[in-house]
Amino acid sequence: MSIGLEQIKAPISNEMREFETKFRDAMRTKVGLLDRIMTYIVKRKGKQIRPMLVFLSAGVCGPISDKTFRGATLVELLHTATLIHDDVVDESLQRRSLFSINALWKNKIAVLVGDYLLARGLLLSVDNEDFDLLKISSTAVRLMSEGELLQLEKSRMMNFREDVYFDIIRMKTASLIASCCAMGAQSIHAGIEQVEKLRLFGEKVGIAFQIKDDLFDYEESGTGKPGGLDIKEKKLTLPIIYALNNCSDAKRKSILKLINNFKNEKSQLQELFKFIDEHGGIKYAQSKMASYQQEAFDLLDTFPESTYRNSLRDLVLYTTSRNY
Repeated sequence: MSIGLEQIKAPISNEMREFETKFRDAMRTKVGLLDRIMTYIVKRKGKQIRPMLVFLSAGVCGPISDKTFRGATLVELLHTATLIHDDVVDESLQRRSLFSINALWKNKIAVLVGDYLLARGLLLSVDNEDFDLLKISSTAVRLMSEGELLQLEKSRMMNFREDVYFDIIRMKTASLIASCCAMGAQSIHAGIEQVEKLRLFGEKVGIAFQIKDDLFDYEESGTGKPGGLDIKEKKLTLPIIYALNNCSDAKRKSILKLINNFKNEKSQLQELFKFIDEHGGIKYAQSKMASYQQEAFDLLDTFPESTYRNSLRDLVLYTTSRNY
């Protein structure tokens, strides 16, 4: 039987309720337009997995503190800002089946709102002298930006090197999840070794999470993400990279030609999906996801057993077995 988020959240349910109030307070402003947008953002909140990672990681190491709340708020401000900026860059009009900020208020306002959220996060840390948390989050922002730019560069070159793919997702996705776990431990002044273990745990989880997300491009799901979207944007993910590296030169040339002329037509998708399936791309990606998941569990098991540790484990299983 699958475990739901409410059950996973149980050890930190009180903290999460208090966090929601603190997060809204962190976004308050006297500018009417901006405050209306902040209210809209709060109402369309997602599953808040990243703040959960902060609280659970802190709980694994010791008693949750006021600084933990600030770390969770910083992470959510940062994450929300990057999503708003991503929607502008990707020209996305929806997020989680709701209108994006740029769809409702146009790009200029959306970019400024993202900047405002980043500034609020910076000030929250500076005002409370949480410079250690600020360093962790700033490192994540740098890596995320580098990862996005590396992906853009390699997509133009039709990269099908597996090591480059993992470099991209380690920076682009895993760095933020790693920072959540490191921040949780750092917020209660855990030792250097504990902070690094949880950072690495988060990185493994983040890589597994991204592989799962990439697999949605090749299967029917409730994500709302159109099949073949990554391919249309020339983003070669693990299933197709593996297939391209395990086929004949003639077949590779034929598939690369199809991708270069990809128009998201049903016949093209069927041909591509058949190629990936026949050359083991899906199974290989699933096995790599399971491998990173197990590496994360091995790191987690070095911490004493607790309800926090159990919930962290369940949260990893939840994110890698999701249908969204």
